[in-house]
Amino acid sequence: MQAITFKARKAGLPPQAAIAPLYQGSDLADAYVVALPNAQAASMDMESLANALFGSQPGWAQKLMVLRDAIVARFGIKTATELTQGGGGRVGIFRIYAVTADEIIVGEDDSHLDFRLSMLRSPHDGAHGSLTLASAVHCHNWLGRAYIMVIRPFHKLIVRHTLSRAARRGFS
Repeated sequence: MQAITFKARKAGLPPQAAIAPLYQGSDLADAYVVALPNAQAASMDMESLANALFGSQPGWAQKLMVLRDAIVARFGIKTATELTQGGGGRVGIFRIYAVTADEIIVGEDDSHLDFRLSMLRSPHDGAHGSLTLASAVHCHNWLGRAYIMVIRPFHKLIVRHTLSRAARRGFS
């Protein structure tokens, strides 16, 4: 019997995700998956699961966000504080675009790029199911392309670590 690990791994872009039409022509599209650790996580509503995930960011990722904000504010890009105060339904800094029983779509539109993240639960994958995070980014201009070039390695690292950390903590 193989032991369940709660380490996020790279995955194929899920064709069943609501953001699948955005993959084509994107400047960044990737996906990571992790096993859901317990029945509680498997039965949580998607907004609660998203809040647990975004509340699991490592301290170093939060420090990187502070650095990011100090830099991007000079270019007219929304800071985390501005995003959080953006009104409407939000999970962390992200606006909620859609919620179903097994998927939540969050993201943001800005002058330099549009970003969408799908959190897709697959209830029949493994003992308690799995959670896939799929991202799609479309840049509008040179600033968006430069931004993605700089943050791409951090994005991958933060997504993997945050997903793994949330799973190890039971999404609580």
